Amino acid sequence: MKAIRRFSVRPVLPEPLRPLSDLARNLRWSWHRETRELFRDVDPDGWQAAGRDPVRLLGAVSAARLAALAEDPGFLRRLAAAADDLRDYLTGPRWYQSQGGGAEPPAAIAYFSPEFGITAELPQYSGGLGILAGDHLKAASDLGVPLVGVGLLYRHGYFRQSLSRDGWQQERYPVLDPHELPLDLLREPDGRPAAVAIALPGTRRLRARVWQARVGRVPLLLLDSDVEDNDQAEREVTDRLYGGGSEHRLLQEMLLGVGGIRAVRAYCRLTGHPAPEAFHTNEGHAGFLGLERVRELTADGLDFEAALEAVRAGTVFTTHTPVPAGIDRFDASLVARHFGDDGELPGIPAERVLALGAETYPGGGPGVFNMAVMGLRLAQRANGVSTLHGQVSREMFAGLWPDFDAGEVPITSITNGVHAPTWTAPEVVRLDPAVATDAELWQLRRTLRARLVAEVRRRLYASWRERGASDAELGWVDGVLDPDVLTIGFARRVPSYKRLTLMLRDRDRLTRLLLHPERPVQIVVAGKAHPADDGGKRLIQDFVRFADDPRVRHRVVFLPDYGMGMARDLYPGCDVWLNNPLRPLEACGTSGMKAALNGGLNLSVRDGWWDEWYEPDYGWAIPTADGTATDEARRDELEAAALYDLLEEHVTPRFYDREGVGGSGPPPRWTAMVRQTLTGLGPKVLADRMVRDYVERLYAPAARSHRTMDPRTAGDLAGWKTRVRGAWPRVAVDHVEAALPAATQDGAAELGATLALRVRVALGGLEPADVEVQAVAGRVDGSDRITDAAEVALKPAGGPDAEGHWLYEGPLPLDRTGPFGYTVRVLPAHRLLASSAELGLVALPTEAVSEAAGVLLR
Repeated sequence: MKAIRRFSVRPVLPEPLRPLSDLARNLRWSWHRETRELFRDVDPDGWQAAGRDPVRLLGAVSAARLAALAEDPGFLRRLAAAADDLRDYLTGPRWYQSQGGGAEPPAAIAYFSPEFGITAELPQYSGGLGILAGDHLKAASDLGVPLVGVGLLYRHGYFRQSLSRDGWQQERYPVLDPHELPLDLLREPDGRPAAVAIALPGTRRLRARVWQARVGRVPLLLLDSDVEDNDQAEREVTDRLYGGGSEHRLLQEMLLGVGGIRAVRAYCRLTGHPAPEAFHTNEGHAGFLGLERVRELTADGLDFEAALEAVRAGTVFTTHTPVPAGIDRFDASLVARHFGDDGELPGIPAERVLALGAETYPGGGPGVFNMAVMGLRLAQRANGVSTLHGQVSREMFAGLWPDFDAGEVPITSITNGVHAPTWTAPEVVRLDPAVATDAELWQLRRTLRARLVAEVRRRLYASWRERGASDAELGWVDGVLDPDVLTIGFARRVPSYKRLTLMLRDRDRLTRLLLHPERPVQIVVAGKAHPADDGGKRLIQDFVRFADDPRVRHRVVFLPDYGMGMARDLYPGCDVWLNNPLRPLEACGTSGMKAALNGGLNLSVRDGWWDEWYEPDYGWAIPTADGTATDEARRDELEAAALYDLLEEHVTPRFYDREGVGGSGPPPRWTAMVRQTLTGLGPKVLADRMVRDYVERLYAPAARSHRTMDPRTAGDLAGWKTRVRGAWPRVAVDHVEAALPAATQDGAAELGATLALRVRVALGGLEPADVEVQAVAGRVDGSDRITDAAEVALKPAGGPDAEGHWLYEGPLPLDRTGPFGYTVRVLPAHRLLASSAELGLVALPTEAVSEAAGVLLR
């Protein structure tokens, strides 16, 4: 019979074992091997039954076993050492405390994300965005960066995946009880749960409690709307990650952004934690946090424009999508209904809110509210997540900065990284690849491969049982995969652009690769399609049906329910990690980084991170047909053929080119690549490097700007911007002249010569201090566009003339050979701007001025 109410009964640990509770409730155990081994030894069988979750383990271990451990001197010594180590980790100085954040580092940084992948035991993630956010928090903890994470607590998490008998994805949503997770309620001094609320239309309220996860040194605040004070519809706002329709998603994002700021304020009030001086918006889902901060400042007396400047100064926005279709966009009328006097932000006109997300650029949608556009407008600093993605992002959002070349759009890039202690197998950690012999490296790879084979067989057996197969049908599973066969891994979400089934393009050719008598390959595939994505589900079904074929099922498998638990076994065991997205639609991609940390070689399209760090020592680049094959089917055909060619002609021969009698020794060229991957590529892909980059390049500058923006400064900057925008239509370049070097002949000059520029500009009532006049020069292409621009500031020569025009002068060195050209421009200038393109304003010479003054040197 079904219980009418559910609650959790926590164990009472004997006094000597009390430190186990602290160790279990700090998620550092998820990446600290010694602590995991301690919990395993509490009850080895129970550890596996509890899914390697310390909280569940302690709730299930018998009183007799606890009593025995409380009398075990060896265990108590290990427990004391683990507790001391955690205490030192939480309180001792680390990189950040040793001037890692600069002379005056931010007192705290708030990091907002819609999902966090910390550990499989806290399933609040769907894919790469959440895993990246989890690695960000863990690396920040290791470095001592005072981050506060903010997200939502989804009572069903993301869905669990299984397969029907015919290979169709099926979803289920188990209920998560927060009391059975490594979480604690944030409480008021009187013991009541701390709560936040946001206003909804019609005097309704959306209330949420705040749960806290301890991610090493980093608190992670998770808002939970499943509280009795809410009506049923509001209770379900935090039901599922990326579930529901538009209004459901809007309410989730309002709770994350607006409610998240209120949760941070409550946390700081209750714990004494320093208030954040920088705010990181990880993708547009959390963008409403900027609006709540605007509301706070207007409530303190600042006008809207000044508050906007103060908020922008301390905000960092990271975009993770390379395509407009990946951005959350809401109907503007829906957003308007939830803001203004009848909803959130009373006193701030809804049209002010709507303007922040309006797509006011060519091709933009009227009546649409774009969360990424709002994120960019509310942040003074923005970045993509790989060098290539930064370039793609600048092009994608260039419409927000009209008249600027895409390369000057103020979106930088910080390439993602992965948290090595989470994703590196213990055997790899214990081996020094720089001094290990080829035989030792090869034995390491075989050990990890054999472990993966055993895990695949276990999971495949369980999957087939769920699909309705009987024990009598599954004897073949014991022969699936071979610890001595080249193993290829492919695991990720399954949108169409990641091309799960590209490898099936020529099934006969793939089958020959799988069954080759001397150089076979085996492939392990996993991935989830979004529940609403039938196209992705069909891709999975297509692959599963191929993998079910008795001819090849011992060489190729699909494992359902891909998640962090599976991934930690999958990455180390694969010799090659395959990635074949449509370039450039992979913003970064980090699965190949995790494989590389374990000595896996990458076989990938040069997209995302692989585009900037690919070297032949680390793997292979799949040639692409982007830009040449406009037909998608033809492109897939060409790139699949290139993939097969690489496997047949390069990858498999190198793996099976063995030394020793009978070819039983290690393959020297393969182990050389493994060594180079571990020693050369591994240090580049670390989340420690990524978080240091964020601190030094974005967080610290944002905090400095935040401190500068007192109410008077913010008001002055807002007034200055208003004045500049009003005057800008009258700013113009009226005349340009260049005194050519004496050696110039027939339009050609010698390297090292100098042009003397004189430029007359109209400032429209602005002062020289409000602008910068630049010469922009460099090589030019066939259409006379400057391709490698360098800027040279020109200086005013005296006061304005009778017409109010100003004369600017300066030398322009000719420092490059070949076709060379220049132009001039006027930009707004202010000490508090992070970029001269920040306002999106620029004045360029008219065509008539250019033709009269232009000098093109060839």
